[in-house]
Amino acid sequence: MKPLRVVQWSTGGCGAIAVRTLSDRPDLELVGVWVHAEAKRGRDAGEVVGLDPIGVETTNDADALLALDPDCISYTASGEARPKECVDDFCRFLSRGINVVTTSVPGLLHPAGYDPDAVAAIEEAARAGGATLYASGIEPGFAGDHLALVLATLSHRIDSIRTQEVFGYETYPVPFTIYEVFGFGKPPEHRCLMELPGVQASAWAPPVQMVADHLGAPLDEIRETYEKRITERPLDVAAGHIEAGTVGAVRFETIGVVDGRDAIVIEHINRLAPDIAPDWPTARRDGTYRLLIEGDPSYQCELTLGSADDYSDHGMVGTTMRIVNAIPAVC
Repeated sequence: MKPLRVVQWSTGGCGAIAVRTLSDRPDLELVGVWVHAEAKRGRDAGEVVGLDPIGVETTNDADALLALDPDCISYTASGEARPKECVDDFCRFLSRGINVVTTSVPGLLHPAGYDPDAVAAIEEAARAGGATLYASGIEPGFAGDHLALVLATLSHRIDSIRTQEVFGYETYPVPFTIYEVFGFGKPPEHRCLMELPGVQASAWAPPVQMVADHLGAPLDEIRETYEKRITERPLDVAAGHIEAGTVGAVRFETIGVVDGRDAIVIEHINRLAPDIAPDWPTARRDGTYRLLIEGDPSYQCELTLGSADDYSDHGMVGTTMRIVNAIPAVC
């Protein structure tokens, strides 16, 4: 069977993993790579992501990439601060008949829980082009939604489902996500992107809604919490320097309320050092997703990535593979 032609959109954390994967998959052919940074433009994509040359030159010419008529675009460009721009890109691709898989707007994994205007625009473009969009990742996209629903098949009665991400972010290499999205390294009074109205909900309300919809549990509302703790000492982490007295740990929840009680919760506990906020939930080691289901029966399940030294890298691979592995089915 002829390989599916794929364009990779961006070469950041997930994008670099996608390039490496797409370049060695016999069923997928990497035909083009879009980059944002001028320093990456016009170079062999393999060299950009740390491989030997693969014979695909990077470009920031979107029209030239679309002219290649790919079967699919693997879109991993930053989406936290630019969801509208991402949706505009999706509509442009889909209306031309190009399928899209993406980690950039994970809230689209359950369209019924996402912004209805954005969903309507995407659906119109998809119908016009006869193409499909699939959004996923490891969280959202797997741990708090797909895995939770698979585990729910063990249940006679469910009173509550709580998913916890217990991750250290000291090895996470993306400065924008660390400083601007989560507010690490900022004064505690600073309002990061995740604290702005609607930002947290745009990513995590849809998976909460997805679980509720599939379990037939009408939600009263979806509410959010966001807590911070400071570091008492300076830290040097993968993303950069963190001053003492600035945010060194965050904990947030997206909570689906059913019949007046917190019933479906996705909780994140993220630290830049293991001794910050010791009273918050912990795991045997960082890199763990824990699902706690109360009911008949009650049980818990832990998914732990990689080793204590490389779980962040393994999490990035898992996030990327959720969309790359879906390309044949999507097409």
